[in-house]
Amino acid sequence: MRRITRIATVGIASAALALSATACGGKKSSDASSSPSESGQKSAAIAYDVGGRGDQSFNDAAYAGLKKAESDLKIKSAEAEPTDGEGEADKVQRLTELARKGNNPVIGVGFAYAPAIKKVAPKFPNTTFGIIDDTQVTGPNVANMVFNEEQGSYLAGVAAAKASKTGTVGFIGGVEVPLIKKFEAGFVQGVKDTNPNAKVLTQYLTQPPNMEGFSKPDLGKAAAQGQLDAGADVIYAAAGLAGSGAIEAASAKGKWAIGVDSDQYNQAGLAKYKDSILTSVTKDVSDSVFNLIKSVDDGKPTTGEIRYGLDKDGVGLADSNPKYKEMTDLIAAVEKAKADIIAKKITVKTAP
Repeated sequence: MRRITRIATVGIASAALALSATACGGKKSSDASSSPSESGQKSAAIAYDVGGRGDQSFNDAAYAGLKKAESDLKIKSAEAEPTDGEGEADKVQRLTELARKGNNPVIGVGFAYAPAIKKVAPKFPNTTFGIIDDTQVTGPNVANMVFNEEQGSYLAGVAAAKASKTGTVGFIGGVEVPLIKKFEAGFVQGVKDTNPNAKVLTQYLTQPPNMEGFSKPDLGKAAAQGQLDAGADVIYAAAGLAGSGAIEAASAKGKWAIGVDSDQYNQAGLAKYKDSILTSVTKDVSDSVFNLIKSVDDGKPTTGEIRYGLDKDGVGLADSNPKYKEMTDLIAAVEKAKADIIAKKITVKTAP
C-alpha cells in the first residue's frame, strides 16, 4: 500500500539521521563548511532550531532537505547549531555570519528565528532568507515556509480514536505556543469527530520563553508516563526531541505512540521503540528546504508565503509500520477524513 503522504526525509540521508536521540546540552554554534568564495561553489545554509540536528524529527527533516540539495544540485552546505539558553542576539549573529560567508539561501529552522531574520535580511538584500513555521516576518528576500499542521494532526486524532481500546488518548505539546496549539486543536477535533465519548488528556512541557520542552526527552517521558497511568493508550507528542521520551514511555508500557514532523518509525535513533510508533504526522520540511534552495540555484528565488497542506501532500500520516497497514478500518477512516478536508467538507480548527 502506498504511503498516505510523500516524505523525502527518510532515505535521503539515512546515515546522517542515524543519530541517537539525546538531549542537546552544551551545543555550540558552528558552521560546517568553508566560505563559498573560497571554493567557487554555490552554498546553502540552515540554522537549526532548539534540539539541533539529531532530534529525529523537525531539525533532521530540514537537514535531509539540505543534503538532498547538496547531492542533487552539487552545491556546498553549511549548518549552524543553537546554543543552550541563547537569546535573539545569538541568532542574529549566526544568520549574519552565514550570510556574510556567501551562503544563499540562509534558512532559519523554526519560528524562533523570525526576529533575527527581520533584522538580518534587509542587510543582505541579494541573499534569500527562508524561515520555517512563521509568516510574521516578511520582506522582498524572505520566504515563509509554512504548513497546515492542524490537518495532519486531525488525521492523527482519527487514527488515535480508532486505535484506542480505553477511549482515552493523550496529547503532549513541547511548549505552549500558537504553532503547537495548532497540533493540539487538530488532534482533539479528529479524536472527538471520530469518537465523541473519547477523552483527550493534554499537557504542555514548558511555557515560553522556556523552550526546553522541545529539547529534553526526560520531560516528554515523564508527561507520557503520567498520561499512561491515567488510562491513555495512544500518545501523540508534538515536542521535537522531547517527543522521543514520550515514545520511549509508550513503548515501555506496550501502548501506541504517534510521531511528529518526520516518519519516526524509520528514524534510526528510535529503532528500539519503532514497533510502538503507530504512525507519524509528517511535515514535508525536507522538500520545503530543497525547493527553496533549488529556486535560488535556478536563479528564480521563491519569496513570500509558501504553504504546504494535505492538498499538496505537505502534511499527512506515514504508514511505515506494518501493524498500521493491517488496520483497514482505521485506514479507511483516515482516508475519508483526508478527502473531506481537501474537499473542504471538514474545516480543521487552528486553536483549541
